[in-house]
Amino acid sequence: MERIYTEEEKRYQQAQKRVTELRKFYKHLGEFVIANAILAVINLMTSPGYLWFLWCLFGWGIAIAMDAAKVFNVFPFFTKEWEEQKVKEILEKEAKKETKK
Repeated sequence: MERIYTEEEKRYQQAQKRVTELRKFYKHLGEFVIANAILAVINLMTSPGYLWFLWCLFGWGIAIAMDAAKVFNVFPFFTKEWEEQKVKEILEKEAKKETKK
């Protein structure tokens, strides 16, 4: 039997999920900063003529930017609400196709 949640419980679960997403993002950001600082030091100590660590910085930076966009809802198509809406639309289209047969 499926439990029915009150609105307050739903809001609490959403807030808890949001906090988890924020924590994961800041952990990822911290790892990005530390790892790229280490790579920059290694690069500058071994081959200062070619700054190869910038490639790592750029590539991983794209991933951080995408993660930030998702966590801070910069683009509406990254939200769960958008996903749920699209799932409902697809299910409705499928149901219409079934009724036409």
